[in-house]
Amino acid sequence: MRITYETAAAPGRPSNEDFVIAGSTWVAVLDGATAPAGVDSGCRHDVPWLVAELGGALAGRLATRPEEGLPDLVADAIRAAMTAHAGTCDLTNPDSPSSTVAVLRERGGLLDYLVLCDSPIALRHTDGTVQVVHDDRTDHLPGGRPYSLELVRALRNRPGGFWVASTAPEAAYEALSGSVPSEKVTGVLLLTDGVTRLVEWYGHSWEQMTAVAATRGPAELIAQVRREELERGTPHAAKPHDDATAVWLSW
Repeated sequence: MRITYETAAAPGRPSNEDFVIAGSTWVAVLDGATAPAGVDSGCRHDVPWLVAELGGALAGRLATRPEEGLPDLVADAIRAAMTAHAGTCDLTNPDSPSSTVAVLRERGGLLDYLVLCDSPIALRHTDGTVQVVHDDRTDHLPGGRPYSLELVRALRNRPGGFWVASTAPEAAYEALSGSVPSEKVTGVLLLTDGVTRLVEWYGHSWEQMTAVAATRGPAELIAQVRREELERGTPHAAKPHDDATAVWLSW
């Protein structure tokens, strides 16, 4: 397995709230949720701390428990991250920091995948088709965007709402997960929503996205989204830029 990636903070932002971890047979991408201005999260730590703590816990488990199911590993990593700040922070606060999780693992003749919240995985098959695993529940909350803080609080990690890695280990079992034969896949693309803007807002296809990653590398996808943001702008109420991460796996 060959893994290449690019990750970049949004222009003008001091830190990157995306996080990438990788081993010889696995890779995971996390995208921390930026806290709204003035909101008390009940946590003394910032979002980069959370994604690093959660990512580190997940990396250790992926490396040492290669046969265990991905939902179990993610749930255990969430528990470990909670333990790391349970003594200093209010983990009952509904605005506690959170993150998406996307994992791809090679295991025998299979590729295992897990997607929790909106960091999708695109698998390019040998016949040229692209299978996209996208947990888009955050796009279908009632009332339409922009969502109110009260609505997000009420529906985060709740049935009928959306699920994310934060203070509820059971969220891992609500992720989209499964396996495909590795012999039928020629490449895999993992993205945060700072890059999926190319598809969702600017008309790029998933076939184009995987082709660019395969031929010009993940950095070109981030360069493209920055050009689109500058030239065409973003929809009303959306951030002009976001942290952006793209990972390409090939064999």
